[in-house]
Amino acid sequence: MNALTAEELLSWADRTATEWRALLTAHPEALAFPCDVNEGQSVADLVQHIVEAELGYATRLCSTTAFTRDQSPIRTADTLYAIHDRAMAMLRDLLSQKRVDWEDLLEFSPRGAATFRATRRTVFVHLLMHSIRHHAQLATAVRHGGVTADWGMDYLFMGPR
Repeated sequence: MNALTAEELLSWADRTATEWRALLTAHPEALAFPCDVNEGQSVADLVQHIVEAELGYATRLCSTTAFTRDQSPIRTADTLYAIHDRAMAMLRDLLSQKRVDWEDLLEFSPRGAATFRATRRTVFVHLLMHSIRHHAQLATAVRHGGVTADWGMDYLFMGPR
């Protein structure tokens, strides 16, 4: 038995982001809630980290030019999750290609860390699990600010609604 396909994992991460976009659109004040995850100051900082990591890894997986960080002072749920949308489109395109070598080794030097190598498969799974993990941290931060996410975030709830 395969636990999850790449498409199922991608779908879970994308549905999670869609729910967060809706919640943060309905409660834009939550973007200003304090959040120190990843040395940030606010929920907006955490969301920016999530979506920029997605796009950064997606560009690396697809062997395209690296993106430049958006320095816009205006951060809304829509502007932040538009970055997520770009990454997901790249990943869907990658999954649709028949001749991708998922065992190909990619080389990275993330955020000043030592250079390391990982397979394309490993990076793909890491990218999506990184997003899921940080979105779970986001749930705690917004709940502490008084906003509750009211959907099942676990993979268990990915079935029909």
